[in-house]
Amino acid sequence: MTLTEFFTQHPKVALGFSGGVDSAYLLYCAKKCGAQVGAFFVKTPFQPAFELEDARNLSLELGVELTVLYADPLSDPKIRENPGNRCYLCKKMIFSSIATAAKNQGYPVLLDGTNASDDVADRPGYQALQELQVLSPLRLCGLTKEEIRKCSQDAGLFTWDKPAYACLATRIPTGTPITDSVLHNTEAAEDCLRAMGFRDFRVRYLAGSARIQVPASDFPRIISMRQSIRQALLPYYDHILLDLEERL
Repeated sequence: MTLTEFFTQHPKVALGFSGGVDSAYLLYCAKKCGAQVGAFFVKTPFQPAFELEDARNLSLELGVELTVLYADPLSDPKIRENPGNRCYLCKKMIFSSIATAAKNQGYPVLLDGTNASDDVADRPGYQALQELQVLSPLRLCGLTKEEIRKCSQDAGLFTWDKPAYACLATRIPTGTPITDSVLHNTEAAEDCLRAMGFRDFRVRYLAGSARIQVPASDFPRIISMRQSIRQALLPYYDHILLDLEERL
């Protein structure tokens, strides 16, 4: 199946839109194929501000109406406890809210941006999508991450080389309670590194310390900037650590 064939079969769809590479390309394709598509972004404390900004910019660029919903996963005690199935619980909350809003706006089908490269066996959130009957056209059509980036570049989408991004809650070890303050500090710390020119990285929480992960190619630069990085991040953490296992 091609995306053109998919949108011929499903001419009116709602998309759970994150502003990332995959959902951005899917939104572009839906529009290009002539489908009536609505984009839905759910703002939570787990998403940094730039994700919503990217979602708004791309929706405006493509001429697609963006509906912004608000949810607070921390209102659920089970999610706050950060169990092994936290992603499932959170995804269920987020896509349930999208499904309700999409239905109210008359959209019969709900989509997400899961692609053929995603290992769904390692993604508890995918179970929630299946339970809610969310379709994943990129996966159904066999499109890999590499192909999506290349097609996005050809289409002129500014998201084509955007680094893969996971929600802020993934920076907190399973079993460590998630709090607003830890999420805030994580976002602030990652904003600092982004402002310094780093693009592909994580600042993980480790018992009050920051554990920075970068690709091996960034090791020389991050070490040369260690003093400025330490100064920028110390307001948020007790200690600043560099993970010698490279980020792949």
